[in-house]
Amino acid sequence: MIAASIDWQQFWTPIRLSVQVALLSSVVVVLLGIAAAWWMSRRSFKGKTLLETAFMLPLVLPPTVIGFLLLVILGRKSWFGQFIEWLFAAPVIFSWWAAVIASIVVAFPLVYQTMKVGFSSVDKDLEAASRSIGASEWQVFLYITLPLTYRSLVSAYILGFARGLGEFGATLMIAGNIPGKTQTIPTAIYVAVDAGDTAMAWAWTGSIIVISFIMLLLTGRRS
Repeated sequence: MIAASIDWQQFWTPIRLSVQVALLSSVVVVLLGIAAAWWMSRRSFKGKTLLETAFMLPLVLPPTVIGFLLLVILGRKSWFGQFIEWLFAAPVIFSWWAAVIASIVVAFPLVYQTMKVGFSSVDKDLEAASRSIGASEWQVFLYITLPLTYRSLVSAYILGFARGLGEFGATLMIAGNIPGKTQTIPTAIYVAVDAGDTAMAWAWTGSIIVISFIMLLLTGRRS
């Protein structure tokens, strides 16, 4: 009876959009997380603790605060937002790219922390041995460090994907809830509940639970 009351075309659109956003944002955030974690794990400088604290802030800040800050930074009143609009002939706010940016920001702390732990577990003697036979820093990273952090890398990607998939507050503030354009699964659930469409709300809730459960299960198996 519930299945009969579901508009399947309407059902699949937010899921497809959410998966697309999560796929792109997870790739970008993993690259950023790898670069930041590798650099921070090998550097000691004044203010390092403050910088790491800033990296972790999106993990504890309310999503609405993150959304507001992104709205200020990327909005038309900021020089950066105006530059992006000039560069691409369109504002980033209330676009598909805004949802990607929101997912990247909220997922970064999880990816960064996972990769930092992975890099700290690498045997420094192995890296030193490779340098002693003439390997460059890039070769050490590519052929020694990265392969030894493979499990952390996979876990970081899965966590980044799952976090981006479930992002709601920041996405709603800077990407909006435009059906077929920026409406992801969490925002679609919010609208369905607000409209009293329990069948669609349950369908989308079930879909995101299944996807998130599978991703977390894969993370547990890799660990």
